[in-house]
Amino acid sequence: MKSSGKKLWKALCTVLPCLGGLVLTGCSDDDYVYPSVRTDLVELQTDATGTARTLVTDEGEHYSIQARMGLDGLTPDTLYRVVSQYEVQQRSNGEEAAAPATAVIYSAQLAVAPLPIPAAQVAELHEDPVDLQSIQCSGRYLNLILQVKVKDQKHVYQFIDRGMEDKGTHCVLHLGLYHDRQGDAEAFHRTVYASVPLWPYADTLQPTDSVEFHFTTYREGKTSRRFAVGTLK
Repeated sequence: MKSSGKKLWKALCTVLPCLGGLVLTGCSDDDYVYPSVRTDLVELQTDATGTARTLVTDEGEHYSIQARMGLDGLTPDTLYRVVSQYEVQQRSNGEEAAAPATAVIYSAQLAVAPLPIPAAQVAELHEDPVDLQSIQCSGRYLNLILQVKVKDQKHVYQFIDRGMEDKGTHCVLHLGLYHDRQGDAEAFHRTVYASVPLWPYADTLQPTDSVEFHFTTYREGKTSRRFAVGTLK
């Protein structure tokens, strides 16, 4: 799917038992402690050669990515949504202040981040339960950390656009989680990082509007959370 300009959006709506996609490793020693490392959901932008060149945080910070193995062979001119461990390198005294700071990526894994599709396009709605670890509105996304009960089958995820509700003084965009466990057994929990793109609604939503996200959990059944939109960067 194309976004503004020439950027392509790379996301994941089918997740294998081991969450796949872009996986980079920085060190074989599991006990190694990285200095000043951040772990965030971020955007990775590739260049015309399919190499990740720019890291963009939800706060709008842009970092030039330090070259390393494992950052090439990706889709050219594409925006990836990933959960990444990275370190920001401070500029040296000899570098120009206008030059972008550099980020060293230690690991990156694709997040579940498909563009929402209209409910009318879904032939059969699956809302299999998940355990919600966290949910927050951040920048241009609604970020979720889910604990999903799995065994050995792939699960299918999608975000559903349920439409806009006019409240008179403001509007509420209703979005929902599509989750089809496809008959998988509930053997153990796996952490799934999901990120709902809100930027497709930047021209529709006003700062006073809100987003209500609908999903099903084991504890609450069908439930939802509502967030103020603010400014979509």
